[in-house]
Amino acid sequence: MTAEIQRRAWMSLLAKALEGRLLALWEGYGASPEFHWLRAPEIGATMVRGRLGGTGAPFNLGEMTLTRCALQLASGEVGHGYVQGRSKDKARIAALVDALMQTDQATAIQAAILTPLAAEMAEIKETRAAKAAATKVDFFTMVRGED
Repeated sequence: MTAEIQRRAWMSLLAKALEGRLLALWEGYGASPEFHWLRAPEIGATMVRGRLGGTGAPFNLGEMTLTRCALQLASGEVGHGYVQGRSKDKARIAALVDALMQTDQATAIQAAILTPLAAEMAEIKETRAAKAAATKVDFFTMVRGED
């Protein structure tokens, strides 16, 4: 995997993570690196776009609330945080994790924060899929033999 694809994967995971769980994992990691804000956390809205069937013409689905920020560690790495909702803390932690993943702490961050988040997100997805599968109705036609 290229570095860009890996970064895209962890940024997506951080954006989708449950706020309480991300905060708990961050506190469990115990790091508080020095940084300065390039862009302090700010709350705004963004347009969500969709496509019919995944290939149709794009259309505006609606707006969603978004919190974003950017910071720079004392060692020079820049981290960005873009999260759904109005949580400045979640955006700050996402940006810190993004920046730390570009340092020699990447393996420790991966093990302490990203791997548990990925496992929990997969479990949530499986539970949701199982719930949906339980309501699935299979329609079939029986041949009546009148032909």
